[in-house]
Amino acid sequence: MNDHLPFMQRALYLARLGAGSVAPNPLVGAVLVHEGRIIGEGWHRQYGQAHAEVNCINSVKPEDQYKIKESTIYVTLEPCAHFGKTPPCAALIIQHKIPKVVIACVDTFSEVAGKGIQQLRDAGIAIELGVLEQEARWLNRRFFTFHEKKRPYVLLKWAESSDGFIAPENGRKVMLSNTLVQRYVHKMRHEEAAIMVGYNTVLADDPFLTDRFFGTQQPLRIVYDPEDALPAQLHLKTDGHKTIIYNHKRAAENGNCSYISLEQTGEDPVKSILDDLHQRGINSLIVEGGTKTLETFISSGLWDEAHIIKTPVIIGTGTPAPGLGRARRADVITLADNTIELFENTLQQLLP
Repeated sequence: MNDHLPFMQRALYLARLGAGSVAPNPLVGAVLVHEGRIIGEGWHRQYGQAHAEVNCINSVKPEDQYKIKESTIYVTLEPCAHFGKTPPCAALIIQHKIPKVVIACVDTFSEVAGKGIQQLRDAGIAIELGVLEQEARWLNRRFFTFHEKKRPYVLLKWAESSDGFIAPENGRKVMLSNTLVQRYVHKMRHEEAAIMVGYNTVLADDPFLTDRFFGTQQPLRIVYDPEDALPAQLHLKTDGHKTIIYNHKRAAENGNCSYISLEQTGEDPVKSILDDLHQRGINSLIVEGGTKTLETFISSGLWDEAHIIKTPVIIGTGTPAPGLGRARRADVITLADNTIELFENTLQQLLP
């Protein structure tokens, strides 16, 4: 097992390079090893394009290609066994007569779910399963949540002052986070599929909710506007980037906006919104606020991790920051005079 670790760690590193480009597909890396030397490596770079195993095998230099049938391939996720936007990778491994496959974890997507492993075994290929399994499942927690829990992976995010407020009274504008944290937030937007705010935040801030640093692909913007009362001239309605507005009044398409009417159930809208996003193939969602929207998700229990930005700014009085409730602090990131505390919802953990 220990001999496998460096190569699987390399495969996991490569897999991460696809963040922000492959959703709703998983992040996958692959490394081809001959007698302790890497002769090929690759990762899934772009949704709809070649998978990691294809890029790995294609990267082998001409002078090393005869070694492929004597090598071991390390893959962070079970090779696919079905025709999707690309041919199945299990068949490719069989075609190249690779004698051994080391796999971090099983793909629980119903179209795969052990079928790729079975095809490889039926072809006489040796399989070793479970190398860095927990690390691989954590890397693809969005993908696994989407398929196993039938909803997007939910990340809560807010910034708060040193005295516990997220905004001052009377609509006064205060910049809480520093420029490094602002880059961090835009990186989150780049890597996640959708971002959501509530009615009051849109009305007060008229936000763009776009990534302006890391690429051209933008997250789907989500707003809960129960009475369909937001004015027409807002950025979210006029800038051309896709926005979904959940409400209880109408279903319509208007410019870049889709209006989705939710049933009036008397309950909070979180489950209905997450169900609809799942149907649309959205596998991750950032919830940015405000306090009412964040607390609705917190009270529902339907969240997975929280990024709480602590700043030295003093507001004095205003809108209190949400209370997170039961959670485990997983990490702390310091960016100049701001810190970002990362919490995990212990009730929603995918890992054993």
